[in-house]
Amino acid sequence: MELWKMLEKMKSDQYKWVDLSYTIDEKTPHYEGFRNLQVEDIMTFDKEKVSAREYTMISQFGTHVDPPFHFIKNGKTLDKISVKEMVYPLCVIDVSGEVAENHDFGMSVEDIKRWEAQHGVIPENCFVAMRSDWHKREGKAFFNKDAKGDLHYPGWTQPALEYLCEERNVAAIGHEPPDTDPAVNSKTALWAAELYYLKQEKYQVEMLRNLDQLPAKGSLIFCTFPAVVDAPGFTSRCFAVAPNE
Repeated sequence: MELWKMLEKMKSDQYKWVDLSYTIDEKTPHYEGFRNLQVEDIMTFDKEKVSAREYTMISQFGTHVDPPFHFIKNGKTLDKISVKEMVYPLCVIDVSGEVAENHDFGMSVEDIKRWEAQHGVIPENCFVAMRSDWHKREGKAFFNKDAKGDLHYPGWTQPALEYLCEERNVAAIGHEPPDTDPAVNSKTALWAAELYYLKQEKYQVEMLRNLDQLPAKGSLIFCTFPAVVDAPGFTSRCFAVAPNE
């Protein structure tokens, strides 16, 4: 009964529920090298009096979870992430102003320490999300390719992730752009920050949305996805519950 009362309170006007994931359709952002969503009617109301469809899409499609196995050959696969690892306290670090000025921005240790100076030390076993407001960009602007074909979007620096993992022992991270690393870093060290992070046996969520609707701290994040055996990732439905201040 106590849990029921807690849930009733959380669903009251004292709290807001924020969807952090993209809907799934032909417009959902994904890498150009991946095939788009394919949908086929298997059973229809006209013929079988029931509806069933087959959906074919890449594991990293739209808002998605990356377990360690995405980059690490013997890393944890999707089905090895327990249900207790799907909900965490959420810290949101807002660097949207810096990103507006510099699309190649990489979050640094100094950015994290400035957040901590204002909001307190990031607690252990929490989820840290980088808010960049990148989700507000659509179509070609999301990957932001220049005339030379180079991509420009923000991300984390490796030292920032080392700080979160080794000094703060966070449980998971997330961000709005399609990669952990700023796109320009791939020219010198391809996916270096992401490789480091996934080696820590932690998961991340990419292409989050609506982080601008959440406070810097005090929310809970729920990251849901199917337990696909031996999977290197999957589309994820994430949402947060926050005080309705």
